[in-house]
Amino acid sequence: MNRIIQSILFSALILLFFPQPGLAQPSKADGRLEGQIVCCEDCWNKADRQKVPYGSPEDLAQSTKCVANGDPTLLAVMVSHGSTKFYQLEDGKFKRPEPNWLSYVGSRVEITGPVRVRKKQNFVKVDDLKVLSRPTEPPLPDVIGKEAELVLKDLFGAEQKLSSYRGRIVVLNFWATWCGPCKKEMPDLAVIQNSYAAYGVQVIGASADTLAELNAVRQSIKDTSINFPVWLGVTTEQMTSFGLGPGLPGTAIIGRDGKIVAIFRSVVTQEEIKKHLDKLVAMGEREAEREQIAMAKSKSKSEASSVPS
Repeated sequence: MNRIIQSILFSALILLFFPQPGLAQPSKADGRLEGQIVCCEDCWNKADRQKVPYGSPEDLAQSTKCVANGDPTLLAVMVSHGSTKFYQLEDGKFKRPEPNWLSYVGSRVEITGPVRVRKKQNFVKVDDLKVLSRPTEPPLPDVIGKEAELVLKDLFGAEQKLSSYRGRIVVLNFWATWCGPCKKEMPDLAVIQNSYAAYGVQVIGASADTLAELNAVRQSIKDTSINFPVWLGVTTEQMTSFGLGPGLPGTAIIGRDGKIVAIFRSVVTQEEIKKHLDKLVAMGEREAEREQIAMAKSKSKSEASSVPS
């Protein structure tokens, strides 16, 4: 019996001090790691990161594909002799605004949270995240005064075009069901729709969600009392054509002539939208008044010429 007890104790000591491959080691106490968030090891290893910094427009464009393919997002920490140690990001107390880490890819960050090792892979649970710097982003195009077009599907799968609203003022809001700040805008946009519909203003919601997320979109419409059309499947490339970055939310105001009047690259308020709408509505009223005067003069001349001398 004593030999059996000794054998069990010996085996336990072996497992304690020499963890077997494939078994998760206990998480270490909370610590701080500083590094750069990357989409995958392959993209990081495409270049010598001591000479070629990660975070070019090409890197960020590729990261969208990597994240969409399900590649785990990593924290790359430069260690001695130029080598890199990777930590796979795990959800912790930190609440990110999106269902993935895409908006942080390329950023240099400080992460606080416990670290563990499993199958020779390092993991860090993100309890806190501070952005130290963001990658240099390419300048967005100057789109003010340019004609805009957008073609998406509505909730029933029918194709909708922005150009079909020519002659009306459009408030085009880019959003998604998983975007917290987007939901905060919805009450203000609903008020705009109610207040300015009589003046020929139409609010449209262009969602990054697709038809596959239709149930989530419908639930969000119900929860936020959306009272305007919602289109699905907008892409970052389409947002760029409106002078907006990949981040959500974003809003563009399009005049009656189909040209972009103003853009907002973050959360927008009623007051900010109203400033532009009031100007556009006033311009439309002045144009309508001038047209009425011109028509009255033309009618007067026509009647005068028809009177026999």
